[in-house]
Amino acid sequence: MDYFNSMNRKTIFSIFTVAMIISFALGFSFNNFQSTSENKSSMKKLTGIGGIFFKCKDTEKMKEWYSKNLGLNMDKYGTSFEWRQGSDSSKYGFTQWSPFTDSTKYFDPSTKDFMINYRVDNLEALVEQFKKDKVTILDEIENTDYGKFLHILDIEGNKIELWEPIDVEFNKIVNGRTK
Repeated sequence: MDYFNSMNRKTIFSIFTVAMIISFALGFSFNNFQSTSENKSSMKKLTGIGGIFFKCKDTEKMKEWYSKNLGLNMDKYGTSFEWRQGSDSSKYGFTQWSPFTDSTKYFDPSTKDFMINYRVDNLEALVEQFKKDKVTILDEIENTDYGKFLHILDIEGNKIELWEPIDVEFNKIVNGRTK
């Protein structure tokens, strides 16, 4: 008590004010740093596999073989594996399985016999990040009734298809469905 009595009120108030300002500044800086770090690390990029596409000599025979031997329900494109989204089990999700003729140009400029389609949350934001990171973007975003699409190349020249799906709309057009 004697110590505080010996200090004048103005000095105590000044020390208290400076301490509060420093505490506020440090807290604000830490919170801002933490939010920025969380945004970078929690920015969703891929949410799953949207499709597996591969080349083969005869797409009809390939679809028939998979249907007969592995029970896939086919349509003209292959099959769509139907699943429920983990965050909301009332929502559908789909992964497309499609054979392509071995002469298809759809996988170009990649020389591989396959292409993977990845599901994404926000294709526009991802494109902006790709531009900053100098990722090879092959085309413009294509908008369809059942989602947005874009193609990129990975560092080994594999063509990747990105799909921001509208599963409710995709559900309406799926004929070949494997559950």
